[in-house]
Amino acid sequence: MKKIRTRFAPSPTGRMHVGNLRTALYAYLIAKHEGGDFILRVEDTDQERFVEGALDIIYRTMEKTGLIHDEGPDKDKGYGPYVQSERNAQGLYLKYAKQLVEQGDAYYCFCDKERLNSLRTSVSEDGTDIVVYDKHCLGLSKEEVEANLAAGKPWVIRLNIPREGTTTFHDEIYGDITVPNNELDDMILIKSDGFPTYNFANVIDDHLMEITHVVRGNEYLASAPKYNRLYEAFGWEIPVYVHCPLITDENHKKLSKRCGHASYEDLIEQGFVSEAVVNYVALLGWCPTDNREIFSLEELVEAFDYTHMSKSPAVFDTVKLKWMNGEYLKAMDFDRFYEMARPYIEEVVTRDCDTKKIAALVKTRIEILPDIREQIDFFEAVPEYDVAMYTHKKMKTDPQKALEVLKELLPILENQGNFSNDALFETLKAFAGEKGYKIGYVMWPIRTAVSGKQNTPGGATEIMEVLGKEESLKRIRAGVEKLSEQA
Repeated sequence: MKKIRTRFAPSPTGRMHVGNLRTALYAYLIAKHEGGDFILRVEDTDQERFVEGALDIIYRTMEKTGLIHDEGPDKDKGYGPYVQSERNAQGLYLKYAKQLVEQGDAYYCFCDKERLNSLRTSVSEDGTDIVVYDKHCLGLSKEEVEANLAAGKPWVIRLNIPREGTTTFHDEIYGDITVPNNELDDMILIKSDGFPTYNFANVIDDHLMEITHVVRGNEYLASAPKYNRLYEAFGWEIPVYVHCPLITDENHKKLSKRCGHASYEDLIEQGFVSEAVVNYVALLGWCPTDNREIFSLEELVEAFDYTHMSKSPAVFDTVKLKWMNGEYLKAMDFDRFYEMARPYIEEVVTRDCDTKKIAALVKTRIEILPDIREQIDFFEAVPEYDVAMYTHKKMKTDPQKALEVLKELLPILENQGNFSNDALFETLKAFAGEKGYKIGYVMWPIRTAVSGKQNTPGGATEIMEVLGKEESLKRIRAGVEKLSEQA
């Protein structure tokens, strides 16, 4: 069998959209599942949309996600250049376009914008408005074409698609798609600026780079029959096409930049980790046979089968992604987690605390890294709270009982030498036992006094260990004073 070769061909126009990341991921998985090659090709034919530094974003994103390419602009394996503007400078695309002109499968068009704008809009069978070029310049004689070229008249080269019959295109996900030829426009191959169009350059490059499987979004399905026209005109083998379903937001609208998490870097900045993003994106349109959800990239390579991709739009569910991200944070090596969590901790807690202990407390209690801020703000200062918080029906305690417990505990804690979590727990446990209290009856007032919150990462003694003896006693005394005022 021929070795599988896939490619990811992004345009350097800014941050990598989630849809582009999924295309790259699926292309990578299809190749690696069969031991094939994954190629990076930069499609910069649209010079007006080129963004300085965007190529660096592409490289950085692929490196962080683990989608390491076997070939590309920085790894020429004999199929380069891998940047379309560099290929265009060699006259590559114009050469093939002229070949089609000589065969009668393409022609020069000299129509100006005014004439093109005047063309009537027709309606396809499904009611969609389409504009089909009227082949006005197809009738120009060879002499007229040469005269226009010699005079420097602006031109483009168009594909000559017959008006009769149909064109059928096969996609691995959507099956056979047949389109009446009278709905297919004579698309432009070479633009007036001398650059190839996206569609034309794709076909040329995919053939010359021996791409066996082409993976892209289903927004390109409408153009797909034209690709076959080009392959057939050149007499080239048609690759396997895999069109990915649309990605929508929770409101079933196409995922856009306005949604706030349309790009990979948006998600990283919001506190998601790369592995979780990759894992989640893999499930936007593909489902494993066992409905498993958590995969490493290596496990995805092993399990991925594009025949199990869906035709239906995939909903980008932020709640689901947050859950998955939380699972990755829980399973993460602590040292790595600490390095990621530390900036968020130090942003909130400026007092002298053991930030590693704080990180350990929040590690299993957050879904995204920014959640840390709200979880740990009490370590900096006790927020204002109502003494009603001391009431806990299950613990059978209330503000008056809490006041009694705190008063009894204060001298014991003042004499406590070892303020570690374990030592404090044993002290409080012994106190509860002597008094005939349940341990929660003692812990609840302490935790409320030192945190001022109902929900905290860690219990009373864990919090006190982080705060230290001086700060813990200061807060408990303040709690006693607050309760006494309300008594």
